[in-house]
Amino acid sequence: MQPDTHPVTHEADAEAADAEAADTAEVVAAVLAASRLIVGMSARALADVDDSLTLPQLRTLVVLADRPPMKQAELASELGVNPSTVLRMADRLAAAGLMERQPNPDSRREQLVVLTRAGSDLVHRVMDRRSEEVEALVGRLTPADRAGLVHGLRALTEAVPDTYPDSPDHPGLRLG
Repeated sequence: MQPDTHPVTHEADAEAADAEAADTAEVVAAVLAASRLIVGMSARALADVDDSLTLPQLRTLVVLADRPPMKQAELASELGVNPSTVLRMADRLAAAGLMERQPNPDSRREQLVVLTRAGSDLVHRVMDRRSEEVEALVGRLTPADRAGLVHGLRALTEAVPDTYPDSPDHPGLRLG
């Protein structure tokens, strides 16, 4: 066995790895805190507009607002839930007049789900309310903090391309 001739390098590498781990932990903690803040803003916006709906129901409506009529199985996949969960959710949202089922012209055995006008209007009102709250929060930041936030959030969202599309009138929501 050959003796280690570069102990300083190993020590420096270990210190760099520890610093990177600490930096990563700090970023993860900040992202999680921001996530809780944004979820809270979404919950308040939804409660202000329609306190009978849940955040998962809103998320379903937002996905439908961004797509043409889609199969329930596709919606389940997009939401990352079981098809039976989407079936129950679709029943509730259809009963509330926020979405409807349509026959699939390509298959008589399948139905497509689509937002109703009322569902689309609700999504827009909630997103508008959430945007107002975010705007008020951002308005309390210094210009330098806003610039840093934009840079950091863009880097974060660009790390997962095409997952969260944008629209000019509702950032974070592409409305067809």
